[in-house]
Amino acid sequence: MIKDNKLAVLIDGDNIPSRYIKEMMEEITKYGTPTVKRIYGDWTKPHLSKWKSILLENAITPIQQYGYTTGKNATDSAMIIDAMDILYSEKVNGFCLVSSDSDFTKLATRLREEGLVVYGIGEKKTPDPFIVACDKFIYLEILDTSEDEAENGKTKPKKASIDKITPKVIRLLRNSVDDAADDDGWAFMGDVGSLILKKQPNFDARNFGFEKLTPLFKSLPQFEIEQRDRTSGRFKLIYVRNKKK
Repeated sequence: MIKDNKLAVLIDGDNIPSRYIKEMMEEITKYGTPTVKRIYGDWTKPHLSKWKSILLENAITPIQQYGYTTGKNATDSAMIIDAMDILYSEKVNGFCLVSSDSDFTKLATRLREEGLVVYGIGEKKTPDPFIVACDKFIYLEILDTSEDEAENGKTKPKKASIDKITPKVIRLLRNSVDDAADDDGWAFMGDVGSLILKKQPNFDARNFGFEKLTPLFKSLPQFEIEQRDRTSGRFKLIYVRNKKK
């Protein structure tokens, strides 16, 4: 994750609910600075009226795109054309494509071919081809902390949005630990997290109700966790190892 990334944030206004925008923009700042922020849609249509005040609050530029032909998504085309213009301007080194539409799969692939990092954000209904075309894909549902609150006052994902930890998930975790491990079986947690994302871009500890990857591993009996002192600094390094079956 590169904190000084300059990101172009392109939002499919026809495809994303406006209620997620505040949490979504906060999430994006974890990965870089959003220097370009645009949202696309036909603003003459009543269903997009909820966006208007939100756009001013978040300094997002609305791009008007009329639907010239019935059954064709003009918004998608406008986003793709703008993305390519921004790419060749060389003013950013990453994109955040906000949509649940598989039509942006080829765009994400093309941007990554040029060496740019691509973050996808969309709902859980997003088709797999678009998800795997991104470096990382974040589900909007896990960003919605407007309701359920924990006893300590901190918000947490709504129960309906939390996924179960299946045997398939355990296999992904175990295999990733093995792939990143040293001769003693220990793997640095940061390396494990990076490897998991390469294998499955939509993997996120928050999908399972955990804020970070380390608490997720700690909750599972299949793994051992070890903290090690750094040679410098006050933070400890976290290592994980598969327990023998």
